[in-house]
Amino acid sequence: MPASISSHAFIGEGVTLGADVTIGPGAVILGPCVIEAGAWIGPGAQIGAPPEMSSLRQNAAWAGDLDHAGVRIGAGAVIREGAVIHQGTYRETTVGPRSWVLNRAYLAHDVLLGADTTVSAGVSIGGHCVIGDRVNIGMNAVVHQRRVIAHGAMVGMGTPVTRDVPPFAKVYGTPPRLAGVNAVGIERAGHDPALAEVLAAHYAEGELFTGTDWVPDNLGTLAEAVSWWRAQGDLRPIERHFSES
Repeated sequence: MPASISSHAFIGEGVTLGADVTIGPGAVILGPCVIEAGAWIGPGAQIGAPPEMSSLRQNAAWAGDLDHAGVRIGAGAVIREGAVIHQGTYRETTVGPRSWVLNRAYLAHDVLLGADTTVSAGVSIGGHCVIGDRVNIGMNAVVHQRRVIAHGAMVGMGTPVTRDVPPFAKVYGTPPRLAGVNAVGIERAGHDPALAEVLAAHYAEGELFTGTDWVPDNLGTLAEAVSWWRAQGDLRPIERHFSES
C-alpha cells in the first residue's frame, strides 16, 4: 500500500480511493464507498457498515458481500479517529468536501452532510438527516433522525436537536431553543455582516421562512440559504427563545 495508507487499515471490496488519500492504522472501510481526493481518515475510523435497521440484512461487506447504497467522503474531508459512518439505504451517506467529522462522532444511514461543516467530538446524527454547508455542531450534541439543520447554523454542546434548525441560527439548551443568529458565520461565509441584523429581526418576529413561497427582498445573498431551507419539505422548526445576534 502507499505510504499514506497504513498497512494495518482494512479496505474492502467496492472501495474507490481518490488521489492523495490518507488512511490510518486500524481504520475499516467497507464498500460500496467512494473516498475523494485528499481526504484524511484517522486511526480506528469505521466507514461503511450496514445500516442499523432491523428490516435490512446485515451483510458481511468485509467478505465481499456488498449491499446497500454506499458512503461518499468528499474531497479534502477529515474523518478523525474512532468516527463511525454507516451505509445509506437509498442514497449514499455523504460527508461533503472539506468537512470535519471529529473523534467518536457518528453519522447514521442516509445522512447528507454539507461542505465545510464541523461535526464535533461525540456528536450523534440520526438516519436521514440533512445538514447544510458551514454548519457547526458542538461536542456531544444529538440530532434526531430526519431533522434538517440549514446552512451556517451553530448548535451548542450537548444539545438534543429534536426539530429543524433554520439558516445561520444559534441553537442550544435542553429543551433546545433558537437563541440568535450566527453573525460570525455569516461574515465568514462571505456575506455582508449587516445581514446578520436583518436575519435576526426576521427570527425575532417569528418569521422562520416555512410554509410560504415568500423570501424577503432584504435578505441579499442569504436568500439562497433560505430558499434551500424551504426546499427541504415539511419543516418543523425549533422554538424561539430569542436573545441576541
